[in-house]
Amino acid sequence: MLFAVAAGGAIGSLARYGLAVALPTTPGAFPWATLLANVVGCLLIGALMASLTEAGRPHRLLRPFFGIGVLGGFTTFSTYVIEVIDAGDPGVAVLYGVGTVVAALVAVVTGLVLTRAVLRPRSHRKEWS
Repeated sequence: MLFAVAAGGAIGSLARYGLAVALPTTPGAFPWATLLANVVGCLLIGALMASLTEAGRPHRLLRPFFGIGVLGGFTTFSTYVIEVIDAGDPGVAVLYGVGTVVAALVAVVTGLVLTRAVLRPRSHRKEWS
């Protein structure tokens, strides 16, 4: 299991690095790459949760590899905290701090709901009428 988490973490960290290279943050600029990594990572965590619960008995290494490894390496809430502290402008810091948490939570729920809607057969879906 340790190898699965480590391999997943390497993949997730490389993906986050690629995102940081694609969206570089200059000093004083808004850290879009960190925000995007955290929100997209949370969306995928929600999708993973739904996929694994709907799959019956998935392989025992899927959750550690993808959830802890890949998505744990891709998301970067420690960098987010440092960026909030270093924001310089208290208004931006509060907006970024609260906005990231709200966006991340909404993303998890969205990933969960959308994935369940796609994976569940029509007969198991709740009627909204």
